[in-house]
This record gives sequence, C-alpha cells and structure tokens, in this order.
Amino acid sequence: MKILVIGGAGFIGSNLVDKLIEDDHRVHVWDNLSTGKRDNVNPDAHFFNCDITSNYDAGKILMSEFNPDIVFHLAAKARVQPSIENPIEFNNVNVNGLLNVLNLCVECGIKRFVYSSSSSVYGNVEQLPTTEEAPLNPISPYALQKLIGEQYCKLFSELYGLETVCLRYFNVYGERQSLEGAYSLVMGIFARQRLNGEPMTINGDGEQRRDFTYVGDVVDANIKVGFSKMKWKGDAFNIGNGDNRSVNELADMIGGDRVNIDPVIEPKETLADNSKADYILNWKPTTKIEDWITKYKEEIGLWK
Repeated sequence: MKILVIGGAGFIGSNLVDKLIEDDHRVHVWDNLSTGKRDNVNPDAHFFNCDITSNYDAGKILMSEFNPDIVFHLAAKARVQPSIENPIEFNNVNVNGLLNVLNLCVECGIKRFVYSSSSSVYGNVEQLPTTEEAPLNPISPYALQKLIGEQYCKLFSELYGLETVCLRYFNVYGERQSLEGAYSLVMGIFARQRLNGEPMTINGDGEQRRDFTYVGDVVDANIKVGFSKMKWKGDAFNIGNGDNRSVNELADMIGGDRVNIDPVIEPKETLADNSKADYILNWKPTTKIEDWITKYKEEIGLWK
C-alpha cells in the first residue's frame, strides 16, 4: 500500500516509517525538519521537505500525485511547558496545520487518516486507570490543541466521510527519543544531564506519576488502526503501558545525583486503561520501561 507519514522524520514517526517499509509498503515522508532529523528518515522512503502551515499548494501536489491509501499524522509541536510560553505558535502548527492536512485529504480523495493525539486531553483525572469515556479537561494550550484536533477529526468524518481515528499516547519513550532542545521529554532530559555530568532536575517533589509507553508499541497501535477493516469515525483509543512510575522512580533507574526545582503545570498522575484497544484492536503493550532502560543506558554510555 501507499502510505504518507506526516512528521516522519521525528521520534515516533521515523520508527513508524521503518516498520511500514519493513512490511513492504511504499512510504512518503512529509516533514519540515523543525524538530525531526533528516538522518532519521529511512533511505527507502521518499522525503518531502514541506511545512503543513504554509505550503498548502505544495502539499496538495504531493497528496494528489502520490494518492496514499492511509495518512498518518504525527507532525506537532509537543510538550506542555513550551506551549504555555508560545500558545500562538503551537496553535498554528497543532490546529491550523492539522486543519490544512485534513482539508487536503478531503480535496484529494484520501480515505483514511490516523491522528496522533495525547493523554494530556484528560488533564487532572479522578478516574485511574483512565478510560476513553473520562471527562476531557485540558490544562495547557498543547492539551487543548490536541483535543481540538480530535474534534476536527470527528467532524471531518461526519461532514466529509473521511475515516479518522485518534490515538491518545501516554508518555512515549524509546529509540531516537530526543536528548536536546525544548521538546525533550523527561527521560531524554535526565539522560542528557547525566551524560553532561549534571544532576537530574526534578520538578516539584518528583512524586508525579506517568504511564511510560514504548515507541515500538505505539508504532504497533498505529499499524493496527491504520490497516484495520473497521470504519473509523473519529474513534479514540488510549495507547499506554497500563502501569505507571513516579519521576523519582525514573531517576532511580537512570541513577545519579538529582535536584528538585519549582513545580510546573502538569497532571499529578497518568495511567491508561487499554481495554478498548485490547478488545477492538487486539493491541497490548509488550515492553516495560525497567527492561528497556538497562539496554538504553548501555547504548548511550551511561552507568551509575
């Protein structure tokens, strides 16, 4: 099949591209390299350097000529704190850019669209583990933008017949996770600090808990929904490991000195209920963070 991966030079997107090519699909990658890396792109994929916010006509040429069977949308500005500091910039990519792509799909007759959403749409939850039916209460611009994205997907299914499905990721880690820049996640930040001989910086008391999910499992979820025979209409699925660890526990796994700094705006705890993905997609996570992190530390040259 012909597959377009938007954001395919990024952390999750490039891992998805590798698996699609391994499965003998023809893959095009659309990425502006603002956070992704050209070196991440599989050499067997066709690379298209373009911005989803400002190159609508170029994107239309790509979609109409390639005519993909499935579009996977992973392009986004991620993370909560940077979105609080730059809400307009984040909204332009995460909402306006997404809307451009959805509209292109309709104009070019694309049938299926898989959207990468986030567990941040839940905000501070009372129900743990959290199901897809839990109230949605974003507490940051990024989280709100992801929720708007889900709503746009559902609307485009209802109005235009575009099959859309939304995957709510819970704290993804794994190969190619970023160690540098504003978009590094907590594990990448800790690893970089330790490699630089610096103490790990922990926001608040470090007892906030996260459901850490392996990127290979996230890729598997994308493939299962993308190639499913179901007719999607904005359906949402939790994609998490189904257990959680505190930030302090993560720091213990990495090992080394640490220092506590001011807390930030973030949910106190995340924990996915994956029963819907299990029942409908036959999807289950396979990797525990404790098992992976030992290998990771060895690979990057980090020991206690």
